[in-house]
Amino acid sequence: MCVTYGAGGHNIVNPVAGAYAEQVPLLVVSGGPGEAEQKLSGIHHQAKDVESQWRIFQQVTCAAEIVQHPERAALEIHEVVGKIAMERRPGYLEIHRDFVDAEIPVPRELVEWDGSFPRPTSDARKLSEAVADTLARVRAAKRPVLIGGLELYRAAAERDFLQLAEKLGVAVVTTVDAKGVFPMDHPLHMGIHVGPFSPPAVQKRVREADLVLALGTLLTDMNLGAAKPQVRRERSVWALGERVNVSFHQYTDVMLRDFVAALARERLPNFSEKVVYQDNLLRKRSSGDAKAREERAALTNNDLLLEVNEFLAANKGYHVFAESGDMLFGGLEVRLHGGGLYFAQGYYASMGFAVPASLGAQIGTGIRPLVLCGDGGFQMTGSEISHAPRHGLSPLVVLINNSGWQIFRPVSPREDLLSLPNWPYAELAQAWGGVGFRAQTRAELREALRAAHEVREFVLIECRIPPTDLSPVTRRYIRASARRARTGKTARR
Repeated sequence: MCVTYGAGGHNIVNPVAGAYAEQVPLLVVSGGPGEAEQKLSGIHHQAKDVESQWRIFQQVTCAAEIVQHPERAALEIHEVVGKIAMERRPGYLEIHRDFVDAEIPVPRELVEWDGSFPRPTSDARKLSEAVADTLARVRAAKRPVLIGGLELYRAAAERDFLQLAEKLGVAVVTTVDAKGVFPMDHPLHMGIHVGPFSPPAVQKRVREADLVLALGTLLTDMNLGAAKPQVRRERSVWALGERVNVSFHQYTDVMLRDFVAALARERLPNFSEKVVYQDNLLRKRSSGDAKAREERAALTNNDLLLEVNEFLAANKGYHVFAESGDMLFGGLEVRLHGGGLYFAQGYYASMGFAVPASLGAQIGTGIRPLVLCGDGGFQMTGSEISHAPRHGLSPLVVLINNSGWQIFRPVSPREDLLSLPNWPYAELAQAWGGVGFRAQTRAELREALRAAHEVREFVLIECRIPPTDLSPVTRRYIRASARRARTGKTARR
């Protein structure tokens, strides 16, 4: 990411902070004022002092350098890029304008560098004992369950996790931020575990397990459903980062990737569990006139997600992007097929993520994305979709128009602060070179999705949803978080 000094640099602090929180490797290169300009009382785009931008980026990157000395420049650049690669977080380089054309010496060790970054390795003895301890518990278990977490992806351990699951033949659930780390159409995938907001069958399965293998799972408020962990420690194996906890035994210096791979190589019992995928969506079994009336009724978030799932099942291979807000929770109910990936800012949760992220992903992969986006998030950055035609991009945006910041309505005493202007979304799509549809019923949405699949341009489907309606998990999660926050404040007083 290349930006100008001051106005450009300060403008990207939020996305860079998001990349840091979500562990996305990103190199930021910024310009800067020359030495002569720094002696003036003020510099174009300067906010406070010359180094203030660099100090700001120190807080949201793993490494930040102002490159000022030719003899050290190569090593400083190498160090920043190396930390980005190792830590999978953003790094920052600032190069002032009078230094751009400077020739820099490159040390021999960099000229001869093989391009690799050494990864930390496990202590072989500790790894062996952690695996043996876990195996003893697996072989004694009657009803184990697997929970897959985001760190499996960051450790590149998804394939070993899949192999482990298939060897064990037990139910697999994933955390909120790890949706997609295990194939969603796999017969062992039971769904998403969101603590007390999980589908009842998922809660029951995890609660009754005599052994929980929680691999790569982070204990965040989002993953836990704003509640205490539901997994009892004495019945769990929790592997994360560079350690493994087997009940109350802790093994340090054991890398998650090594541990999962070693487990997957062992001879394991197969439990041959029959797993049924679960979600929080309500399905009505109507027929005749009742079904016809439901098809013509006002569209709800529940029915919208049902239609999206039916569309994805019939048209495999889409990547799905969920905007932060109500669709971050609504997207938990979406089930992908045929290798489609799921993208959301599950931890940092900054609104305005989905549309521009989908454009970048289609440029990178060539795969058409489907975007679930609220009107609030779209009004932040959704107009970037106007760049789609000149890049040959064709995202399919399902826009939930509920006339405001709906996710905050369950907890805000001032609903007047949550209203948004009603943009003509379908017409804007047409004006920007795409195709726009409107859907106010389930039948209309089904037809719009069918037509959108056949269109080569980008498509925006404006779905009118009642202002009081929310996706199944959102209302309960937001209210629980607010209640917990109020309780915490009272306790601190």
